[in-house]
Amino acid sequence: MIHITEAAQEHFAKLLANQEEGTQIRVFVINPGTPTAECGVSYCPPDAVEASDVELKFDKLSAYVDELSAPYLEQAEIDFVTDQMGSQLTLKAPNAKMRKVDDDAPLLERVEYVLQSQVNPQLASHGGRVTLMEITDEGIAILQFGGGCNGCSMVDVTLKEGIEKELLKQFPELKGVRDLTEHQRGSHSYY
Repeated sequence: MIHITEAAQEHFAKLLANQEEGTQIRVFVINPGTPTAECGVSYCPPDAVEASDVELKFDKLSAYVDELSAPYLEQAEIDFVTDQMGSQLTLKAPNAKMRKVDDDAPLLERVEYVLQSQVNPQLASHGGRVTLMEITDEGIAILQFGGGCNGCSMVDVTLKEGIEKELLKQFPELKGVRDLTEHQRGSHSYY
């Protein structure tokens, strides 16, 4: 479920040495499965462990995950990186905003997962997002842009050269992508 690197384990072990005996860590997701999902790590004293928690045992510590957060922490990684700028704990959880779907899930769910986990994080750097509205019987994914993408002069390039190419590569059953958005220029537009 969660990979904690050796460097991160050593970092946590040093921190835990100064805590109450038996204290471990808790990894969690606030607002799991939503665009506002955020991951976190906290101390988990022995009296805070719930019967329904999943315990993940590592060489230097245990990590507890509540049952609601668990599916959203699949493929998560915690690392402790040191570079010229200093040290930093990083937590990457690619499935926090949307639960990973199975390869045999309906096409609509698989496309939605790719949009939420791969496309929208890139669009977010420009204040934008895209929503899957439907997939037509002809295999056309109908999308609607929002945020900074609405009215952006680069939206056609983003749609055809970015999103469509990626979706067609991953889902050969799709025939194309179409934009449903009525774009209006304004101060919200990225360009």
